[in-house]
Amino acid sequence: MSRPSPWNVANVLTVLRIVVVPFVAWALLVDGGEDVVWRLVATALFALAAATDRVDGYLARRLGLVTDLGKLLDPIADKALIGTALVALSWLGELSWWVTAAILVRELGITVMRFFLLRYLVLPASRGGKIKTVLQSLAVGLYLLPLGSLPVWVHVVAAVLMGAAVVVTLVTGADYVRTAVRVHREHAAGGSPDAARRAAETGTTSPRGDGGAVTSPR
Repeated sequence: MSRPSPWNVANVLTVLRIVVVPFVAWALLVDGGEDVVWRLVATALFALAAATDRVDGYLARRLGLVTDLGKLLDPIADKALIGTALVALSWLGELSWWVTAAILVRELGITVMRFFLLRYLVLPASRGGKIKTVLQSLAVGLYLLPLGSLPVWVHVVAAVLMGAAVVVTLVTGADYVRTAVRVHREHAAGGSPDAARRAAETGTTSPRGDGGAVTSPR
């Protein structure tokens, strides 16, 4: 069976998620983040982009469009979208910088680690990693709203979700590092690429291909 083209509809949706990122930031920063209408626009764009994470995964699995490019681009698109929103929120003084720093250090570190592991295999997102992305997306989506005009309970829910996202982010980051060490040791011991892949799969990863659904990681 022929391999699917890297530039299929699932991967195009992933790329579009990356393209939307600067527009989310711009809408959020209009009038110093005080314009309610533009805050809602930023929230809508963010929600639309985040939703494509599930759509591209569904299409990739349903249409047999799983590619290594998709496995690589999907987590990068997630990090670009969420990371940009976090930085903008901290810049506006609406989210503590330590929260943004903790998440970004983990995300950038894991991304760099993935690139180093490309000589062995494409390390897909883990189930925990996708749950982390969902928590981050929900928390950031709430923080993007004009919270000043919303009930206090919305603030509380946003803070609780962000706290949970930080915890899961750090825990899954440590899990990825353990998996990377396992893969490197297997390769250093003279194992085959298939053995390295099995080493990854016995860690936290569950390779599936494009898409990003929580139940079937990308």
